[in-house]
Amino acid sequence: MSSASTRPTPAQDEGGSAPFGRRLIALVIDWVSCLLIVHGLIGRVVELSPEAFSFAPLGLLFLLNWIGVTLGGATFGHRLMGLRVVPMHGEWVTPLRSGIRAVLLCLFIPALIVLGDDGRGLHDRLAGTRITR
Repeated sequence: MSSASTRPTPAQDEGGSAPFGRRLIALVIDWVSCLLIVHGLIGRVVELSPEAFSFAPLGLLFLLNWIGVTLGGATFGHRLMGLRVVPMHGEWVTPLRSGIRAVLLCLFIPALIVLGDDGRGLHDRLAGTRITR
């Protein structure tokens, strides 16, 4: 008997949904990290126009969310707050789901729209994910 058939999916064995406050703090941590990286490191090495420089933190936020959630199930801010992104169905968050979630998160408004009793943001609903503790 294979152990993969008896292993529960992450959505089944994880704790409850994360509170809105923890998720918001994790997003702020990620955003501040991106600002520090762009202004402290990238801005000193690469000469960017003011327009490009204003969008660079947002692009970095997308990249770090997409890679972090796909490969590790969490971003830097999620890890610090003890949170994890898990799929509603399946065993892992696919790159496509993670990309959809990251794009919608960069729009920021879907992350604030919470629908239903489970507290999931619109970006998590459309990506088929949820954030757990």
